[in-house]
Amino acid sequence: MAVKVVMPKLGMAMKQGEVSIWNKKVGDPVEKGESIASIQSEKIEMDVEAPEKGTLIDIKVKEGEEVPPGTAICYIGDANESVPEEAKAPVAEDSEPLAVQPEKQENKPVAKKERIKISPVARKIAEKAGLDLKQLKGTGPGGRIVKDDVTKALAEQKKDRPEPVSEQKAQETPVTGMRKVIAARMQESLANSAQLTITMKADITKLAALQKQLSPTAEERYGTKLTMTHFVSRAAVLALQAHPMLNSFYQNERIITHPYVHLGMAVALENGLVVPVIRHAEKQSLVELAQSISEHAKKAREGRAGSEELQGSTFSITNLGAFGIEHFTPILNPPETGILGIGASYDTPVYQGEEIVRSTILPLSLTFDHRACDGAPAAAFLKAIKTYLEEPAVLIL
Repeated sequence: MAVKVVMPKLGMAMKQGEVSIWNKKVGDPVEKGESIASIQSEKIEMDVEAPEKGTLIDIKVKEGEEVPPGTAICYIGDANESVPEEAKAPVAEDSEPLAVQPEKQENKPVAKKERIKISPVARKIAEKAGLDLKQLKGTGPGGRIVKDDVTKALAEQKKDRPEPVSEQKAQETPVTGMRKVIAARMQESLANSAQLTITMKADITKLAALQKQLSPTAEERYGTKLTMTHFVSRAAVLALQAHPMLNSFYQNERIITHPYVHLGMAVALENGLVVPVIRHAEKQSLVELAQSISEHAKKAREGRAGSEELQGSTFSITNLGAFGIEHFTPILNPPETGILGIGASYDTPVYQGEEIVRSTILPLSLTFDHRACDGAPAAAFLKAIKTYLEEPAVLIL
């Protein structure tokens, strides 16, 4: 009897899921547990595995099509088996005839295919270019092949035989799934708020020494390596408690100030950006906060974060320091009032009295909604973060 494969529900808030790519076509044999398709919702992407061994006898949802959770996307059965009557959609009089079912195949043993860990985007690019997936080396989590691995392989392939300029064509990529949601939210954010960005520099010379001292112990005892992002996050949480105006929403001509801090931490993915939420960050110590941030970031990168873990933040932090960026203008995560940007630290000579000493400087950028907060309180909030970072003992007490 044919087995129905449905669109899974990726989190409580999911309303629609999209089939981003089919890894199999009608008539192909499949093994139990083999990836037959990749699907995505607004913020999550994952593979759909075959629940049983058999043949893919029908595909109900095309690539790029969105359907509600629980909708049948395909059927798996015997090669000569037809789809159950109740699963067939009514055919309009002027519609094209259904594709002929593949002929009965001989029951030959099917060799089990090696499962290749590869992201849907990378697979689509590789197959379009005719690359052998087995020859690609993955640099993603668990050896997964990602988009960068495929583009590097293509670049190497074209070194000896570049295409004539006249034959090169612009690549068009439909904006769907996560990219579509990000585009809409960023446009909405800029269109519906009065955003202003202010910057400040913190001397983190003492903090850098403290981090170097504490990080090995924290990693040994708690399995978490303390990073500068963890210290800045802790400083931001303390500053939000002292300056709650930045821990608020502007909604329906009202300012909603929160008694708790649900900290959003931006995490870059291969094909977009998500913001896992650390709930009640104000109740966590430095080490506990570091553990939460690390665990949530890992789940997000591996595609294991549920929709409920990616919403509800009251203030967000984003870090571009790893890319060498110093000051930048973060865009608010609506309806939040503030978002803090962390830049790349650098060493520079600084006067201390009459002496010049070597200091480590950390650039900070704060974007806030001027409808909910004026410049002076926003500057006081950023100054509080600077003070905590320059006198770091309070961050661990």
